Amino acid sequence: MARKSLISPEISLATLSLVLLVVLLSSSAIHAGHDYRDALRKSIMFFEGQRSGKLPPDQRLRWRRDSALRDGSSAGVDLSGGYYDAGDNVKFGFPMAFTTTMLSWSVIDFGRTMGPELKNAVGAVRWGTDYLLKATAIPGVVFVQVGDAYSDHNCWERPEDMDTLRSVYKIDRAHPGSDVAGETAAALAAASIVFRKRDPAYSRLLLDRATRVFAFANRYRGAYSSSLYHVVCPFYCDFNGYQDELLWGAAWLHKASRKRVYREFIVKNEVVLRAGDTINEFGWDNKHAGINVLISKEVLMGKAEYFESFKQNADEFICSILPGISHPQVQYSRGGLLVKTGGSNMQHVTSLSFLLLAYSNYLSHARKVVPCGELTASPSLLRQVAKRQVDYILGDNPLGMSYMVGYGQRFPRRIHHRGSSVPSVSAHPARIGCKEGSRYFLSPNPNPNLLVGAVVGGPNVTDAFPDSRPYFVQSEPTTYINAPLVGLLGYFSTHSSWR
Repeated sequence: MARKSLISPEISLATLSLVLLVVLLSSSAIHAGHDYRDALRKSIMFFEGQRSGKLPPDQRLRWRRDSALRDGSSAGVDLSGGYYDAGDNVKFGFPMAFTTTMLSWSVIDFGRTMGPELKNAVGAVRWGTDYLLKATAIPGVVFVQVGDAYSDHNCWERPEDMDTLRSVYKIDRAHPGSDVAGETAAALAAASIVFRKRDPAYSRLLLDRATRVFAFANRYRGAYSSSLYHVVCPFYCDFNGYQDELLWGAAWLHKASRKRVYREFIVKNEVVLRAGDTINEFGWDNKHAGINVLISKEVLMGKAEYFESFKQNADEFICSILPGISHPQVQYSRGGLLVKTGGSNMQHVTSLSFLLLAYSNYLSHARKVVPCGELTASPSLLRQVAKRQVDYILGDNPLGMSYMVGYGQRFPRRIHHRGSSVPSVSAHPARIGCKEGSRYFLSPNPNPNLLVGAVVGGPNVTDAFPDSRPYFVQSEPTTYINAPLVGLLGYFSTHSSWR
């Protein structure tokens, strides 16, 4: 029988919404509590498995080795370091910059509750910013990708053995990319806040570079997927336009520098750059919901009435994703998972849940709630929704499976990841070539190397999950899934029993 037939048409929207909320949220209590501190530790460790370049002595995932040490040499620059974005061996600058921004925001808002893991979270930020500084070292140029994605995706080999093309791609004045440059400026500015007291000289370097990169992004406007279409599409094509990244970069520069010029830029360009568009989207391509939540903090603190419209957008965002009253673009599975169309659903789960949690804290400090028609969304409710998503990831779901590798008794064993699925250098010192690795891709056996902390794309709207490498949309981990999760786990590791 359809669930909706059990509900009388006379029941009000508010009552229906609350019923659905209770059903979705109370289900998280049917399992024993989670070890959020352990999950936090593992979620940060994942980034060590994604490192490119010369690995440091304190590397904890020991099955990884140095890789891509000569990246950039074909262009006469040093582009070693940084992160591989997912299960391949390409360094894509757009998602890497977003990953760094979200790691920084996680530390800024939730670092105080990360305990001993704060040091590792800050280290993950710095691994990203060290690379972004290299990528922006030449004025008027941003190196946005290392590696030919078509060549790389034609092979299944561990990064230590890479013999695919390590082509270098850039944007410049004649070939603009305001999207990736704006995100890079945001990442550098956000990270400058992280290091403001920890390393003042490094913080100043980051902020100065962010200022320069943003000026370049704003002056030479255009989408990098127009300049580099055959390189970045369909992998990290900018489908949403570059306008949101300009506002996003300005918002972080305003937060980091407190300079009036960025406040004026935001106010002047709010409508022109479409701050109110697609308010329930947030990820590596679309920054709208993040812009509105980030800027709203100042409004809620009583410091910026001129940003009031951003708070109105943020409130609309909240209402658009709450279970029971969500926008048609946002669904919830019967098991309680937030689902949006497109690949790698967990990126939406962690990014949107991060914004729910961040906004709930801003609301709490201001003693405010969000009006959603007949329903009032309190800060506590927003935290419950966010926590329900985290708990689903960690195992409170119909399959009883954790979607974080290495957490819990049951987790994905055949993730779509070259380094994890091919025998490590220590286990198999001889080189494993491009096509030789195919047998490991097609093998039904579990991956030999645990990529601890990796969160995969996850189940679909039916809560089904194929633990199989070829199903990459569901079985591939990414850095931008984990980056917002670091902040969420940082908070819940200390506030797991709040009311």
